[in-house]
Amino acid sequence: MHIHSSFSDLASHLPSGLLSRMQAAPTDLNSVAQDALPRRSFLKMAVSSGFALGAYPLLAGAQGAPAAAQGLKPFQQPSAFVRIDRDGTVTVTINRLEFGQGVLTALPMILAEELDADWAKVRGMHGDADPAYVDPVFGMHITGGSGSINHSYLQYRELGARTRAMLLAAAAVQWGVDVSALRTKDGKVLQADGKALGYGELADAAMKMPVPQKVSLKDPANFRIIGKATLRLDGQAKSSGTQNFGIDVRLPGMLTAVVVHPPVFGAQLKSIDDSAAKAVKGIKAVLRMPTDRGGSGVTVIAQGYWAAKKGRDALKLEWDSSAVERVDSARQLASYQALSRKTGLLHFDADVSALPNAPKKISAEYTFPYLAHAPMEPLNCTVHITGQGTDAKASLWVGTQMPGIETMAAAKTLGLPPANIKINVQMAGGGFGRRGVPATDYVIEACTVAKLARAAGLDVPVRVLWSREDDIKGGYYRPMHVHRAEIGFDAKGKVLAWDHVIVGQSIVQGTPFEGFLMKKGIDGTAVEGMRDPYDVPMRLSVHHPKLNVPVLWWRSVGATHTAFVMETLIDEIARATGQDPVAYRLQLMGDKNPRHKAALMLAVEQSGYGKRKLPDGQAWGVAVHESFNSVVAYVAEASVSKGVPTLHALTAGVHCNLAVNPKTIEAQVQGAALMGLGTCLPGAAITLKDGVVEQSNFGDYVVASITDMPRIAVHIVPSADAPTGMGEPGLPPLAPAFANAIAKLTGKTPRGLPLNLA
Repeated sequence: MHIHSSFSDLASHLPSGLLSRMQAAPTDLNSVAQDALPRRSFLKMAVSSGFALGAYPLLAGAQGAPAAAQGLKPFQQPSAFVRIDRDGTVTVTINRLEFGQGVLTALPMILAEELDADWAKVRGMHGDADPAYVDPVFGMHITGGSGSINHSYLQYRELGARTRAMLLAAAAVQWGVDVSALRTKDGKVLQADGKALGYGELADAAMKMPVPQKVSLKDPANFRIIGKATLRLDGQAKSSGTQNFGIDVRLPGMLTAVVVHPPVFGAQLKSIDDSAAKAVKGIKAVLRMPTDRGGSGVTVIAQGYWAAKKGRDALKLEWDSSAVERVDSARQLASYQALSRKTGLLHFDADVSALPNAPKKISAEYTFPYLAHAPMEPLNCTVHITGQGTDAKASLWVGTQMPGIETMAAAKTLGLPPANIKINVQMAGGGFGRRGVPATDYVIEACTVAKLARAAGLDVPVRVLWSREDDIKGGYYRPMHVHRAEIGFDAKGKVLAWDHVIVGQSIVQGTPFEGFLMKKGIDGTAVEGMRDPYDVPMRLSVHHPKLNVPVLWWRSVGATHTAFVMETLIDEIARATGQDPVAYRLQLMGDKNPRHKAALMLAVEQSGYGKRKLPDGQAWGVAVHESFNSVVAYVAEASVSKGVPTLHALTAGVHCNLAVNPKTIEAQVQGAALMGLGTCLPGAAITLKDGVVEQSNFGDYVVASITDMPRIAVHIVPSADAPTGMGEPGLPPLAPAFANAIAKLTGKTPRGLPLNLA
């Protein structure tokens, strides 16, 4: 991983965005947030959907300093985010879920920078559903959309600066000097003569000082923590196997439950014979229960997972699926293909009348299957209900991307006031969107089981644990899509007309996010990444069929399919007109996309593309794509042997503005590349027959493994602009870069994923 000074001149020509306000004094987080996103419309949607911030107590107020500045929001108060112990240890609370992306390190780095903390004494911990821990841009609790650093960068800088100012004020009072005579360094307040007080000595007094509303921030040129490649705070625990995750929760008297979900989504349990299950040693209860999407099922509660699983396996069940649609993948594909031949709801409406008479044409149909999230840690949630009547409360232990929404869902399911729900956010072993479900299916399920268990006399904590099979068959997939493109262009590659149709389920329709992300009937996530950054006349229309298959965002969302379509078609036009694909892309980008160009040229320069001779049988493949305001370009080196493609090496060029922790960015790109490679492998598909998901585990649902990983080098374009997101942008361009290398070798562009060279 490298940040390249050879490209530093590019940074000065890029849009400065928030940089001027980041450097200015004073700063205003609210104005920046409003510029970043139409927050009012989002909050209006949130209120109407029943999970407004005011729906539960302002817990942050109880933690706040007595002299907190008027006008500051809970998410601007240092007392909710910073704890300084007597020994100088600084614990920073993060407002996100850490599930592998590195925010437990990066967010403390940002705060510690402005605090002038001693990094060796900095720690991180999760927040909860307290209003202090909302996303300051979205105004709700959420980890997703690659927004953690992007949205909280300025927030955490200001938190650090406010805390530092309070420490300086406390030291000035103790010494009886003017605060302007003091400075800070490495966790200490210093006088000019070198006399020092550690932050731990000042912490109690500092937290009683007035909280400054406006603060001055460092010039990025003076950063000593931000921008430095930093080992992760959770790295040792995770690499040594001592890190606890949600699945590892152990409470006194705790029982474990598993749930039998209907084989067809929303089906009903017709009959049950549980005699053999109840005979299994350790079984405490076998109970009927409602399940997600109006279905019904059974929970088996036992002493430990193995007993619960054995009990579940012993059940004899009959199901009734007559009242629900039974989706079949073959029929679904035929239906989608037919829809793709018709114009849908218009997103772009360019004139395509030149298409019939264009000198050169491409007619292409692409297919993309359902995809499961398949995180390494299966879904789980532990619930403990205590007290009776108005004194009843519930605590949940869960790795969740949306603790605020989960609080409301738990309250509704358990019949308790939201104030009586406590969410303990746990470290999570991956998620890729599956732990951020608007329907809150697995949390509602766990609360339902706990409620039923208590009614059955089991007044103990209950951990509901999904198996790998439950996870893969349990729904909420990346939607299946079909794309159809008709493109006309001339001998020089000028696109004269591009008629494009996308068919796929909406992931936001019917959710609280519909009002924000759906415009004129079109799900914005389905079309993200189409056309830009290329200046082409495109008519783009969309069909959103409704099917009985639950769908959800999946790492990089719509770009999982749009990037593949766009980048392979652009490459195909370049080949059809005898042009270098890199030069052709640069030409189509024009003068409006400097970040795309910087990322692409960095990858090209570092890979040796066009200069270095590849081994016989190998070819270059190129792709570049922007998602979540970051640009990633890949130059791939691949081969095909006996119909089997192999990705040998990958060079990444990344433009995410300021790199808070280059090590995190390198890891994100590596992980995203491997996950993207997984979508290319045969067997990387969820299919249904007569309404039943056919895959159940990694034996028939393929994910990429370490043996599939190519050599990879990650290079970062330097910039001082406010950072953009990096959790997802590394995934979309991987598959098209690989496919474009294959197309050069075979003369045939792959038309979808997983790759099929037959």
